[in-house]
Amino acid sequence: MKTDPLQTRMLNIVLTLGALEFFGPALRDSDVSHLQNPLWPPHAKLHMMWFIAYLFFSGMAQIYLIWFRKPADPALVLGWQLCNLLAFWSAVILAPLYGGAVVDGVYHAQILGINENIVAFTLLALVWLIALFLFFRSRGARSDA
Repeated sequence: MKTDPLQTRMLNIVLTLGALEFFGPALRDSDVSHLQNPLWPPHAKLHMMWFIAYLFFSGMAQIYLIWFRKPADPALVLGWQLCNLLAFWSAVILAPLYGGAVVDGVYHAQILGINENIVAFTLLALVWLIALFLFFRSRGARSDA
């Protein structure tokens, strides 16, 4: 079974775009909006740091699986990124049940009147769908060879 190097490269690039989101909380949520928020209890901050570190190391593991592991494992990365997307959208949908909110009015920006997180995760879902398409397309090319 022969793989097309261009298709593999395109899939790796799109998966990398999805993996970059895992580094976002380390950059965005380690300030006073979350981790260093003086109003948060210390135990909540511990959980936030745990979450930030988990996402950071998950991003590192995905980059390894995409670019350095031989053979690469795009299916694992796709599944990992799907879990992240499902977790975010679950948090949004369930927010009324636990007193959460997507919009805080202080720390998050609006893009065309829509919360930046909703915009970002909608784009990430689109990136994931493109990666899924490329993954199945590359599998079809291998079985045809």
